[in-house]
Amino acid sequence: MNLKQLTLGLAAAAAMTGSAYAYELTVPTLDYRTGPYAPNGIPFANGFSDYFTLLNERDGGINGVKIKLVPCETSYNTKKGVECYEKTKNAGNGALFYSPLSTGMTYQLIPKVTADGIPLYTMGYGRTSAANGKVFKWVFNVPMTYWDGATVAVQYAADKSGGMDKLKGKKIALVYHNSAYGKEPIRTLEVMSKKYGFELKLLPVDHPGQEQKATWLQIRRDRPDWVFMWGWGVMNQVAIKEAASIRFPMDHFIGVWWSGSENDVLPAGAKADGYKALAFHAPGADFPLHKDIIKYVYDGGKAVDPSYKDRVGEVLYNRGLVNALWAAEAIRTGMNIHKTKEPTAAQVRDGFEALDVSEARLKELGLPGFTFGVKVTCANHKGPGKVAVQSWDAKAKKWSIVTDFYQPMDDITGPLVEEDSAKFAKENNITPRECK
Repeated sequence: MNLKQLTLGLAAAAAMTGSAYAYELTVPTLDYRTGPYAPNGIPFANGFSDYFTLLNERDGGINGVKIKLVPCETSYNTKKGVECYEKTKNAGNGALFYSPLSTGMTYQLIPKVTADGIPLYTMGYGRTSAANGKVFKWVFNVPMTYWDGATVAVQYAADKSGGMDKLKGKKIALVYHNSAYGKEPIRTLEVMSKKYGFELKLLPVDHPGQEQKATWLQIRRDRPDWVFMWGWGVMNQVAIKEAASIRFPMDHFIGVWWSGSENDVLPAGAKADGYKALAFHAPGADFPLHKDIIKYVYDGGKAVDPSYKDRVGEVLYNRGLVNALWAAEAIRTGMNIHKTKEPTAAQVRDGFEALDVSEARLKELGLPGFTFGVKVTCANHKGPGKVAVQSWDAKAKKWSIVTDFYQPMDDITGPLVEEDSAKFAKENNITPRECK
């Protein structure tokens, strides 16, 4: 075969695949579409996959290079998640990053991705101290951390009470998933309880969270002023129904952003009205990007889950969508920095560390006003850390953002991040990087 024939053959192969460039960007998707947490895992996985499919169908990929999604089912099981990582890290042209959607998996994968040189993107979950990029070179938790969220929940409670000084003497109960995930905000809340004088009550709920009678009887007995919840899956549904059964005021019940989806409130019906949850992006499908997803992905017959068309725009769908968007922009940034169409995982890591998605860029991407602008640096892998509060309208069956985005209390969380990351560095013989 001569050079002309070879060139024609490659062109024909590219035409058959629908891409002008034969190389593919490999993106594993660690999904959980089965198991007790599937009702929450499915919408996230759909939003995540649909965004990359949209880029392929509408734009020809990222910078003209198509994305190859490599799904692997974890069932929200840490052991299976680690197995999926090992199974997919060398798939295709090599995994460019991982988003495990599990704090338990995150803790297990941090040493692995560090050794293998693959970015781990834990959007608003995982190990909070990974925000310190000097120690955690390969881990990113932009746009905020659980500790940021804890400070915002307290700020909101303070605002409704008349100021931070009015928290003294009040009672706050934390109902949390008895796992690494659920325990994340405890240290921050303990520090804040000492500083502001509120009493903190810790109430763990064992997996999967269906049995909470004793928890809510205790809440009825203790009569806390506020209840915060770090829950996931069926635990959220049960907690909201139990709160309603003891007539705890929903407007004083605040869930973290993983406890604020349609799945969590609909089972309680009208009694869930006024329930609050933290949020870092808008609900709903009234954005140009969603219209493109319907046109190119669902109507184009390319959706990973065609039955989900009428649920595009739900909270957890949008969560997966924005996770994929920020990751895609990191890939794009890494490609641009290194002037390549065939980025390595290390080059994508550079893209995450230089990630700068302004509100103007969000508008270009079809999500004007959807969330806030984010910027990552060598030292700061969490981004701005801003969080808003959303409220559930049971009659309209919709979530609405009801506050501005709060600034996190870095004076509270900063020293804790430094302390925890320094401990990790010492235990793992890591010399923190210099960041200019």
